[in-house]
Amino acid sequence: MAQKYRIYINQKVILLTEGAPAHSENYEQLDAQTFDLKKIYAQLNNSHQQLYYFVLCKDAKAFLRKIKKSVTVIEAAGGLVKNQKGDYLFIFRNGKWDIPKGKLEKGEKPKQSAVREVEEECGIAIGKCGDKIINTYHVYTMKGEVVLKKTYWYKMKYKGKAKLVPQTEEGITDVKWLSKNDIATVTSNTFPSIIDVLWKRDLLIDIPTPLLE
Repeated sequence: MAQKYRIYINQKVILLTEGAPAHSENYEQLDAQTFDLKKIYAQLNNSHQQLYYFVLCKDAKAFLRKIKKSVTVIEAAGGLVKNQKGDYLFIFRNGKWDIPKGKLEKGEKPKQSAVREVEEECGIAIGKCGDKIINTYHVYTMKGEVVLKKTYWYKMKYKGKAKLVPQTEEGITDVKWLSKNDIATVTSNTFPSIIDVLWKRDLLIDIPTPLLE
């Protein structure tokens, strides 16, 4: 099976793929030979034109490794939590719906970090952290330097009835359990990487979403 990876710059997606995208008419192709993430970020960050780009490469995984070597990589982890009613846990941070996550601390494993971040940001104790859902990648600047953030996402379960407490010092103003029927509230005001996570968990049925490969 052909490997595919998505890298996000704000609302724009760069698809690293070993075959042309299914909806290639909606994409602009970037040259693999001259690809430079730092230059691409500068070009796309303030552009209001194209949203979807793709890079055709023989080995998408190797191409991603090459990109990682060219910039600073920051690792983070988070979890999509499901309760006994079948509802999912979301946070509202800095004007957007999100899923609890945060940077790995020194010596932490991704799964440990994911549980810690969910517990700190939402005020609950996670009962079980399961399998990984997906890794997502997005690009931004920190202290003037272009960085690539890799986020590990995990399935989680919660059995308690504790009151949700948003971690306000992290910019979180609300924490809510939402049913599958309410997921559209999130998708209408969230980040593309969150769409990826929900898509992998089959929570986007009958909900209009951006192009996914």
